[in-house]
Amino acid sequence: MKKKILLINGPNLQLLGVREPGIYGVKTLPQIVEDLRSYASELGCELEDFQSNSEGALVDKIGSSLAAGVDGIIINPAAYTHTSVALRDALAAVALPAVEVHLSNILEREDFRHKSFTAAKCLGVISGFGALSYRLALTALADHLRSAEK
Repeated sequence: MKKKILLINGPNLQLLGVREPGIYGVKTLPQIVEDLRSYASELGCELEDFQSNSEGALVDKIGSSLAAGVDGIIINPAAYTHTSVALRDALAAVALPAVEVHLSNILEREDFRHKSFTAAKCLGVISGFGALSYRLALTALADHLRSAEK
């Protein structure tokens, strides 16, 4: 049975491709999602994606993930990484395996970006590899889910 992975992208990520390409790259979010969807299929996973600029909508999506049969979450909380206790609490509440992902290396950026509220409720954090960060996160999550089945 295919594992269902929920990909969540936070604020301003709908602007990828035009938003500070020197930091975030030139791939658009739809291009990243399509590449990831194809890769998920190769790994025997099904990918559902969701993007919102609204913290409440992101919290609601995480909260509804159990009822939707989600097996794991890949989340790029974007700026909410550094501010949202609500996203952290939503991840804790559903207790699904999750991987936090960032296009840029948040530790080489401004000091306020060095703190992640959500990371502690994730299996790990992958950052700094551009669009490849998503593929690495999916690889790690799919491997974790396979190992958990054994």
